[in-house]
Amino acid sequence: MAQFPSNYNATGIWSLRDQFVARMGNNWPGPVTVAEIFTASTTWTCPTGVTAVDYLVVAGGGGGGFYNAGGGGAGGFRTGSGLSVTAGTSYTITVGAGGTGATSPSAGTNGGDSYISGSGITNNPSSGNPYTNALVAYGGGRGSSGVPYSVSANNGGSGGGGSYAPTTGGTGNTPSTSPSQGSNGGTGVNANPYFSGGGGGGASAAGGNATASTAASSVGGAGSSTTISGSSVTYAGGGGGGTQSSSNPGAGGAGGGGAGAYNASGTAGTANTGGGGGGSGNLAAGGGSGGAGGSGIVILRYTINPSTQTTGILTFTSSTVWVCPAGVTSVDYLVVAGGGGGAGSGPAGDSGLAGGGGAGGFRTGTAFPVTAGDAYVIAVGGGGSGGPSSSPSPPGGSGSFSMFATITSAGGGYGARYNTAGGNGGSGGGGYPGGSGNTPSQPSAGGNGAPAVAYQGFNGGTGGAPGGPNFGGPGGGGASAAGGASTSSAPGNGGAGQASTITGPSVTYAGGGGGGPYAGTAGSGGAGGGGAGGTGVAGTAGTANTGGGGGAGGGTGSPSVAGGNGGSGIVILKTNYS
Repeated sequence: MAQFPSNYNATGIWSLRDQFVARMGNNWPGPVTVAEIFTASTTWTCPTGVTAVDYLVVAGGGGGGFYNAGGGGAGGFRTGSGLSVTAGTSYTITVGAGGTGATSPSAGTNGGDSYISGSGITNNPSSGNPYTNALVAYGGGRGSSGVPYSVSANNGGSGGGGSYAPTTGGTGNTPSTSPSQGSNGGTGVNANPYFSGGGGGGASAAGGNATASTAASSVGGAGSSTTISGSSVTYAGGGGGGTQSSSNPGAGGAGGGGAGAYNASGTAGTANTGGGGGGSGNLAAGGGSGGAGGSGIVILRYTINPSTQTTGILTFTSSTVWVCPAGVTSVDYLVVAGGGGGAGSGPAGDSGLAGGGGAGGFRTGTAFPVTAGDAYVIAVGGGGSGGPSSSPSPPGGSGSFSMFATITSAGGGYGARYNTAGGNGGSGGGGYPGGSGNTPSQPSAGGNGAPAVAYQGFNGGTGGAPGGPNFGGPGGGGASAAGGASTSSAPGNGGAGQASTITGPSVTYAGGGGGGPYAGTAGSGGAGGGGAGGTGVAGTAGTANTGGGGGAGGGTGSPSVAGGNGGSGIVILKTNYS
């Protein structure tokens, strides 16, 4: 087959002749290896033709201790091959946060667990696993804080280091996995001249034990390396121990472990390595705080054949960076921002006129060009806060923007009360007058089942003057309709959201929040996660990951009630393979 070029490991631009000859040799298109890197929690839908994945799951590192303290243990490190998956099935990817470093007088915390879960996955480990159908790496143990705080080191994926008192380090590989996910923390020393903490355990080595002759021995345990992403990278190093008597404290372990400190705060573990945080030094000399643990990471690697591959679905519910896999040439997208918060309803004389929050901006499209190997920023906006129950009732907060590459959706505008304009945004908040939608202006939406009628969203409803017994506030705008105006007899409903079929079934997003009434029936939330207004109770929050606006609080003023928070946004990509 030497006469036929192959696309395996090919570089540069292939001529049409090269492609033709490769096809003649049945070498084009050949299988390609995809490594997907997850630095934040999300869901992953298994692509067509994929039946098994290689995996790396690293948990968050433990926080370092306080006062001649132990380093935090590294997050559990688990890697393997042949994990069975099913094409078209969605799996939950959870990336553990790093533990907090200890301060006076608060103890540090363990790192968060990382795991892959979903139908068909066997619980691993089978014993002590609090999750369902999940392969889990456990968070690193916190480092010990020394006397007078006397906080013990914790067990974990790798154990935290002991302090100068108590000196005992935490146990690693807890709960037990095979192969081991981590190592024990080192012991501290309570003897002149080096009062020092031990190093946190790492994925491949225990934390160093402090000695009475040198503080530099209390190094964080070394991490483990993997080539799952294509190059060799080391993860899950333990945090170094802190000391009061040496300018040479324990170094962080290879793989993102934070260094221990002398008369200073411990260094944080490196983000997305699972490194443990470094222990702090001497309190009396300004020992500061323990270093925070580094967050974890999940990587999946699998093989696809572009000749049979068509699409895959990626759903992002938190911000991250997405690296475009090999074979992907374009994506369809849905970008929904966080919804605005509904206004609160204050005491008597300042009640019953609150507007609902506007939905987050809704943008969707097809065939957005991407380049394999390039990194693209994914930002998922949070919902705005509901207005508090005080007088005069302040408005809610605007939602935050969501973004994929150059596509940005604006957060929903806040809901406001009488004589105050609603906030502008992706969709406007209900107010007096209502806020403007599609602000700042963007091209019309369309694609993935959404008709090109909206832009990002519509204006918030405008409220009328107080009148009859059931007057109320206006509704927030939605992605496909303006918020309802309020009248002397009823509050306004939230504007309807927009449906999308990007994931397959039709799902509606970005509904506006309902207005709050003085009495009677509250304004309903718009279809697509909009929260309903409240009657004598707080407005309902917009539904998470829909961009729905928050409902407004309502009532006669006894009691005062708050507005509902806006719902967080979402970003969905549908990958198109050449």
